Amino acid sequence: MDRIHNKENVHLAKELRKNMTKEEKHLWYDYLKPYRQSFGVAFTRQKVLDRYIVDFYCPRAKLVIELDGSQHYTESAEKYDADRTIFLNSLGIEVLRYSNRDIQTRFQDVCNDIHFHVSARIKAL
Repeated sequence: MDRIHNKENVHLAKELRKNMTKEEKHLWYDYLKPYRQSFGVAFTRQKVLDRYIVDFYCPRAKLVIELDGSQHYTESAEKYDADRTIFLNSLGIEVLRYSNRDIQTRFQDVCNDIHFHVSARIKAL
């Protein structure tokens, strides 16, 4: 699965890693990056999967985490996100979505939800 890779998006993914939003930085540095040390499961950030770049990806659990800012709530963006989720689901990948506001106001709840889904996915795979 990880070999589904669009080389044209690699440069963009690198740029996105350099320019993470404050909510992406918070989730990455305060939870997902240390997750491997705590639970033995690794995440990557700004991962190229076919024609898409996902915010965070856990290959062992086949799980994508997306953080949605205000730009995701337009009609065209919602359609794009829905199409992308359908495509990723067709590869056996589950997609979790959280708003930036969730990260700002319910960070521990988001972390607990991610852990629940990672654990469940690993047991099911």
